[in-house]
Amino acid sequence: MLKRVAAYIRKYNMLETGSRVVIGLSGGPDSVCLFHVLSQLRAEFELDILAVHVHHGLRGDEADRDAEFVKRFSAEYEAPSVIVYVNVPAYAAEHGVSEEEAGRILRYQALRRQASKWGGGNVRVAVGHQMEDQAETILHNLFRGSSLKGLAGMSPVSGDIIRPLLCVSRQEIRDYLKRNGLSFCVDSTNETSAYTRNRIRRMLSQVCGEVNAGAVKHILAAGEKIALADEYFGNMADALWEEQGTEDKGRRCGMKVSVLRDQPDIVAGYLVMKMLRVMTGSAKDITSAHVEQICMLADGRTGRTVSLPYGLRALREYDMLWLERDREAANNDFAEENFSFSHFPYKKNQEIPQKKYTKWFDYDKIKSALSVRTRQAGDYITLKDGGHKTVKSFMIDEKIPRQQRDKILLLTEGNHVLWIVGYRISEYYKITDETKEILQVQTGGEEHGREDSGVVI
Repeated sequence: MLKRVAAYIRKYNMLETGSRVVIGLSGGPDSVCLFHVLSQLRAEFELDILAVHVHHGLRGDEADRDAEFVKRFSAEYEAPSVIVYVNVPAYAAEHGVSEEEAGRILRYQALRRQASKWGGGNVRVAVGHQMEDQAETILHNLFRGSSLKGLAGMSPVSGDIIRPLLCVSRQEIRDYLKRNGLSFCVDSTNETSAYTRNRIRRMLSQVCGEVNAGAVKHILAAGEKIALADEYFGNMADALWEEQGTEDKGRRCGMKVSVLRDQPDIVAGYLVMKMLRVMTGSAKDITSAHVEQICMLADGRTGRTVSLPYGLRALREYDMLWLERDREAANNDFAEENFSFSHFPYKKNQEIPQKKYTKWFDYDKIKSALSVRTRQAGDYITLKDGGHKTVKSFMIDEKIPRQQRDKILLLTEGNHVLWIVGYRISEYYKITDETKEILQVQTGGEEHGREDSGVVI
């Protein structure tokens, strides 16, 4: 087990020597195996490890038992642990998602927040997905409708998330725990049919028992082939964009209709997705229906449009297909192209500008690419007490009219909002005595002579 996992880590460059690793430790068999394996590999990779347990506010005494188990278990291996409490039912009700999805979102948010707090260089978040989890993910994505990327399953490395156990099976994990005399917790919700994952797990188990014992391996092999196909078509789209694409300062981007028409349908779809990423930096909330509607514009009349998420629209204009920001956003002083960014060293006691439309942030706390966009489900800001508040709740508390909420721009790192433009910034990214580098962000507000409210935010 140790040799296989170590080889898998090296194959996908999951960890560098001296890495810090936040381990999601639920107390279940997979996470216990993950923690134990990485603790055994500590010397080989010179790792610092931190166990993080997310208490979901479900299962009553059973959940409290799991949290206590994690504290004791991590202490046995001289590893620090953190228990994070979240309210899954409240989040699910507020955002209109299932408790299953709410738990997943809050779990990743909590793990990433702890990684950011721990900081200090090359931090990775390790989670305990194994081979059957991968097969279930592929089937789940297939059943609900997915692109090739979704059908490829989970990546061994997704940004700061690593999955070192994707190379081993559930039975191999149980055997490892037994050989090493390791106990674990059993989550009673794994037996309920209320969760989609559990129903798929039972179905897959039945298939392996009654149809083909090698079903999981065959599903994973298909996923690997699909991942290669996804990469191939993505590379084709990137090359076509580099040769034929047109971009206008982030305000819009376009492609000749003839180029789209000349491509097989699947390549045209990938090219449209490339254009969407050029405009938004993300393909989240974009469905296959959106892509199909955009592709259909290539065969439509000039002047036809399609409305899209992120305040975008697709437009057929003579021999061009354009993706552009809607006119209201394009004329807004706070449109994305009116943001300017710069960074420079921070000198202690340096005066921080108290302007509504110029903000300073701790540059070292920013770990991934920033986006300027409107709100999405899961967006939150950090408060002074270290707690979090959803952007939706903030806007309600500030009595921002409903019709204005989707027009307010946010500066974000994933779902963590640095700045609700015109209102406030996140406490997490504020300048402190520990700050070494400053990121300065300005909007069009000052350039266009807006009056400062005098409010320090």
